[in-house]
Amino acid sequence: MEQQGLVKGRVSAGAHEEYRVLLDDGSETAGYPAGSLRACHELPVVGDWVWVRPVGGLCIIGTVEPRRTAFVRRAAGRAYAPQCVAANVDVCFVVCGLDGDFNLRRIERYLAPAWESGAHPVVALNKADVCAGVEAAIDAVRDVAGRADVLAISALRSVDPPRLWLKPGLTAALLGSSGAGKSTIANEPAGCSAATQEVRECDSRGRHTTTALMLMALPGGAWLIDTPGMRELALLANDASLDAAFPEIAGLAGQCRFADCRHEQEPGCEVRQGLEDGRITRERWASYAKLRREARHHALESDANAQRAEKRLWKAIHKASRRMYRERDR
Repeated sequence: MEQQGLVKGRVSAGAHEEYRVLLDDGSETAGYPAGSLRACHELPVVGDWVWVRPVGGLCIIGTVEPRRTAFVRRAAGRAYAPQCVAANVDVCFVVCGLDGDFNLRRIERYLAPAWESGAHPVVALNKADVCAGVEAAIDAVRDVAGRADVLAISALRSVDPPRLWLKPGLTAALLGSSGAGKSTIANEPAGCSAATQEVRECDSRGRHTTTALMLMALPGGAWLIDTPGMRELALLANDASLDAAFPEIAGLAGQCRFADCRHEQEPGCEVRQGLEDGRITRERWASYAKLRREARHHALESDANAQRAEKRLWKAIHKASRRMYRERDR
């Protein structure tokens, strides 16, 4: 429902409280958040649907529509604050090159927050033209991808397979490390020629061609979000998203004798039995255990931060109360 005096749009780019907004008429304009958004700490992110008030050649972002999905990671650095990377994403393409970038553990790491976001993950194995064992790579990824779809492409030749998910009204996001080929994949359906660079031959590492998130409206009515390579993807995920990323472990964990089994030395642990008889590989278990430790460490740290904040609040309240009583007794 339209809000009086406001126009609906979608955030296509943003940094340091300066945004680009795509309006319903197809135009794009600069946007700045209203003071009310700053006050309630609900600043928009790329992919958000917003209501704006045009003012001259720009617009003021008044409100943000509730997010259907949100891709969230831990903010870069030592802070333990969550950071929303993109909103309202229906499909997450986890892009991994079939060159030196190929890494099953990295794919697992991306899949956990992708499931957490609420979007459907699709693993896109790019650069199939330079890989001699494409089918073996696909089989290896399917073993760790759970319910996520897996496809192999060569973005320099054709991106027809990903087009199957780019249906009118849907939003897809390209996630992956620098040099995986995300911008090359984005170029053809977007009908543009965004800058791309060759990876280094010595280690297949990219050079961060895309430096900020960017949402594009595609000619067919879909939306596509290109993201920069994430050199720090600190996990923010709960047990449900880890279970989706590691379904074989989750299935056995549900059969353990104790509901709170830590899968260490407890009797009747089906997970430990699965490790012994080969139903769970040692590599998968090590990856799962590492991500689970990270997620729980963040949860504990977040709780500690919340406790410290509440302690500071009550300290300020008591100090104000003492000041009020002293002034009253004068």
